[in-house]
Amino acid sequence: MEMTEMTGVSLKRGSLAVEDNDSVAPAEEAKRQKVSECCLTTGRAGLENASPPSGENVLGPPGAVSAGEGTENSDARLEEEEEEEEDGLSEEGDEEEEAESFADMMKHGLTELDVGITKFVSSHQGFSGILKERYSDFVVHEIGKDGRVSHLDDLSVPVDEEAPSEDMLTVLTAEEKQSLEELQLFKNKETSVAIEVIEDTKEKRTVIHQAIKSLFPGLETKTEDREGKKYIVAYHTAGRKALAKVSTAADPRKHSWPKSRGSYCHFVLYKENKDTMDAINVLSKYLRVKPNIFSYMGTKDKRAITVQEIAVLKITAQRLAHLNKCLMNFKLGNFSYQKNPLKLGELQGNQFTVVLRNITGTDAQVQQAMNSLKEIGFINYYGMQRFGTTAVPTYQVGRAILQNSWAEVMDLILKPRSGAEKGYLVKCREEWARTRDPAAALRKLPVRRCVEGQLLRGLSKYGMKNMVSAFGIIPRNNRLMYIHSYQSYVWNNMVSKRIEEYGLKPVPGDLVLKGATATYIEEEDVDNYSIHDVVMPLPGFDVIYPKHKISEAYREMLTADNLDIDNMRHKIRDYSLSGAYRKVVIRPQNVSWEVVAYDDPKIPLFNTDVDNLEGKPPPVFASEGKYRALKMDFALPPSTYATMAIREVLKMDTSIKNQTQLNTAWLR
Repeated sequence: MEMTEMTGVSLKRGSLAVEDNDSVAPAEEAKRQKVSECCLTTGRAGLENASPPSGENVLGPPGAVSAGEGTENSDARLEEEEEEEEDGLSEEGDEEEEAESFADMMKHGLTELDVGITKFVSSHQGFSGILKERYSDFVVHEIGKDGRVSHLDDLSVPVDEEAPSEDMLTVLTAEEKQSLEELQLFKNKETSVAIEVIEDTKEKRTVIHQAIKSLFPGLETKTEDREGKKYIVAYHTAGRKALAKVSTAADPRKHSWPKSRGSYCHFVLYKENKDTMDAINVLSKYLRVKPNIFSYMGTKDKRAITVQEIAVLKITAQRLAHLNKCLMNFKLGNFSYQKNPLKLGELQGNQFTVVLRNITGTDAQVQQAMNSLKEIGFINYYGMQRFGTTAVPTYQVGRAILQNSWAEVMDLILKPRSGAEKGYLVKCREEWARTRDPAAALRKLPVRRCVEGQLLRGLSKYGMKNMVSAFGIIPRNNRLMYIHSYQSYVWNNMVSKRIEEYGLKPVPGDLVLKGATATYIEEEDVDNYSIHDVVMPLPGFDVIYPKHKISEAYREMLTADNLDIDNMRHKIRDYSLSGAYRKVVIRPQNVSWEVVAYDDPKIPLFNTDVDNLEGKPPPVFASEGKYRALKMDFALPPSTYATMAIREVLKMDTSIKNQTQLNTAWLR
């Protein structure tokens, strides 16, 4: 088995974002999520995190956080503004300040070398290809704990054991049903439909409520007295006023849930160009529920087509299926009722289907590269998504947190910087640098859910003398993202040193796992192991380090960062690092590939689940064409990065900075 250094390989054109396994790609995708006219526009309400146990969390940028109680004026006003933003377009400023090209903005971004990614396991010659020219060239199917791959192949709604009664089917007139249907599909300008209750009894009102909810799952109902008469008023679940009217003890969403039915509706979510938490926030807005009633096993990235299982508490399959009429780039199906929610980390991994377009490698080169990926695998580096896209990497913030340097933490997050930034963020940073007034800087932000907005709200509430509390207003998982990024930075660098020093074979003093416990490889046992067994620690107080030169390298690196490797406990418990172990080399499973010829760069090169549901025939390829593409399928365990597997095949730098510069050169 050979090991090679990273070399510069010409990549004709790169994408602006890449995908990892249960993680969040930080690069912003310009294309906006579209919704059909039958639904209201909704905003982006934060971001996600996947939190498997240990230090291997693959976390995304910050999500929404509610403003805390504070002074009657400033904090209350901030909270009110935050609520207004929640019902409006939270991406309001996203299309501003596009004058500077992305390539120019990314001149200051990170490269793989900056984060310790320097080695390859294979000796084949690299070749160029276009990674994610279209987001549909990257498809992820979740693999559940039972080994089943999630597919969307059934849009039907399960028949409830408690079928609607005859009264429910006949209590509404044809005219009333027509009005309710038009209301449900936003086909009229009315905000509600009122149905007078003739022969008013509680039983009759109950039947009308149930009939409307059963036949028109996009609607809610309430009872009103009007001039001495009882009316059942049906309305769409969208809108602040509607929400305010029903958020009482008589909330119609709290109607009885059949005891024979599991409390959780499980479904398969197919989504295009949207990450998991963004998707859940969209669904929760249309259903008018809180996002925390949804559960899932892992987060999926934005610039891709992804298929995964979701569970939601006491929302019927009918109501969920109704969203298929309203939302574009989403599909919900494979509904079932279960007793339990889903839990983060309860998955075996993900199955990837990736198309690399316009490849330059010969058939022999492709064969050699893919055989190496199948038989040897790739170095299990943390991918570029882990470290952010701007000139201030997330690991630098993490290092400052571990050093207890809170002024530096504030400065790193809020100071002006070069790189990929929206115009409103630039103005916010400039205001902060000029005035050090958090309220003034916050006023420059139309979108307050970003980490800068959350931190500025914290500083407005707690003041500069209590920076720890101000930082604490950021959701916990997103704060931990920074220190996990630092751990990943150390791990990448140490693994590169380990491979530089000892190559791709186990040596005495390496670590392997026996169950969950790390043990040393002894001289007499070396032949019993391969490089695929070797693990390396993420630094922490509950791990051991290799018994060879790399142990000292860990110590030197942390000492240079003013950290004590023998004391990784922090005075704030959340920031104490226990550490974890991570395999050095990963061998993908279920690897297959084919090279196809095509002429039109815009045509899809394989069918998605939705294509199959719609009965579209699979693409037929000519024996020759203008271009050649490599279509590859493989499965990876959680917390590993598909981009690192692709990097091993192409022998290219996967950083956004490198890809964008090559992309720009190719376009010119």
